[in-house]
Amino acid sequence: MDAEWEERQITLAFIQPGKPTQNAYIERLNGSMRQELLNAYVFKTLDEVRTKTQQWMYDYNHHRPHKSLGYKTPIELLN
Repeated sequence: MDAEWEERQITLAFIQPGKPTQNAYIERLNGSMRQELLNAYVFKTLDEVRTKTQQWMYDYNHHRPHKSLGYKTPIELLN
């Protein structure tokens, strides 16, 4: 995997332990996913987790405007 990252000129940058505000966008995503998906359902199978996660991600990327994207959805920003 390191060779692929190097080929794509991707550099890993780790945040300091205990400093989640250094990457607030990911922390926001993690919090939303935890609250709206992981804490909202009791999953019985891995397939249930996969299905609900795919549905949640589709909604998050196609229907929800994001403040950080100028109140556009990620899909709108790509078009």
